[in-house]
Amino acid sequence: MKHLAFAFTLAAVSVLSFFTACTSLPTASKSRLEVSEEDFGAYLLVYFKDETHSLYFAISSDGYTFTDVNNGNPIFDGKNLAEQKGVRDPFIGRGPDGFYMALTDLHIFAQRSRIRDTQWLHPQEEYGWGNNRALVLMKSKDLINWSVSDYRLDQAFPEEYAEIGCSWAPEIIYDPEKDSMMVYFTLRIKNGKERLYYAHTDKDFTKFIEKPQLIGMKAPEEKTYIDGDITHANGKYYMFLASNGIKLAVSDHLRNGYVYDDKTIVTGEGSCEAPNVWKRIGTDKYVLMYDNFQPMPNEMAFQETTDFKTFTPLGRFNKGVMKTTNFRGAKHGAVIPLTKSEAQQLAAHWKVEKY
Repeated sequence: MKHLAFAFTLAAVSVLSFFTACTSLPTASKSRLEVSEEDFGAYLLVYFKDETHSLYFAISSDGYTFTDVNNGNPIFDGKNLAEQKGVRDPFIGRGPDGFYMALTDLHIFAQRSRIRDTQWLHPQEEYGWGNNRALVLMKSKDLINWSVSDYRLDQAFPEEYAEIGCSWAPEIIYDPEKDSMMVYFTLRIKNGKERLYYAHTDKDFTKFIEKPQLIGMKAPEEKTYIDGDITHANGKYYMFLASNGIKLAVSDHLRNGYVYDDKTIVTGEGSCEAPNVWKRIGTDKYVLMYDNFQPMPNEMAFQETTDFKTFTPLGRFNKGVMKTTNFRGAKHGAVIPLTKSEAQQLAAHWKVEKY
């Protein structure tokens, strides 16, 4: 397992201890337990692109028009973050002591890019498409300085997960019962069925403190499902997932009790995956954002709901009310609200004058 700490840069990465990095960071952000919706005044989108397998940030003052902070260039080169020299599926969340990100350590074009000699690290006939075994865990107090842990699940839990076929699309949520950040993600053993697993992390967000376990869900045994995204609203936990379209499972509890509904929420737009739900500040509207990767070119698409039962399509980026100003081709993104001061600090660091 590799620990790194650095600020936003595409230059060489400095290797430091996680503890030193965290104790030297500014404390500009409010914790999840201190901030209220009245404090929020902007949005942050994290995403990646297939062309670079790297990490990007975009900010918005209104939740409709997003501006990339680095003019459509990566803020983190995937080569510096991941064992496979590429990252996918970024997610960002706010915790009790700062911001957390998690990403898939996977490069699906590594052979074509001459990063490795084979298409996948392990034989596809035995371990399936895109096989990988690591997740990238990142933590920050100010959205500028980040610590990084490249976490190999097969090495951490060799008795249970030595034969991982994939570990994809990690997301993060604070678990109040455990007073801990919880990572949940898609996991497959060898070439078996994709399922959603969870595990709680240490305080420094470098590793799991328990072996991953299945999220409890009542779903047909023959179903495969990936890309889980959990939102707590109206006293319920709403978990959107990709399973031949975007589906929904609902529970009264964070880690179990989900009831799967086979009704497809997203239809008529070609292939889609990577659902992410975020709330419009000061309203009762929630935005369902997802990766609409067919028809090409791929782009993020959006629907809106107030009750998690009926959804109003908003179109794709730049083909509806949702806009981008200086980037195209965003994939598998996630959005969180920021306070005005957090957004201003981020914009100042990147010299973004208008967003």
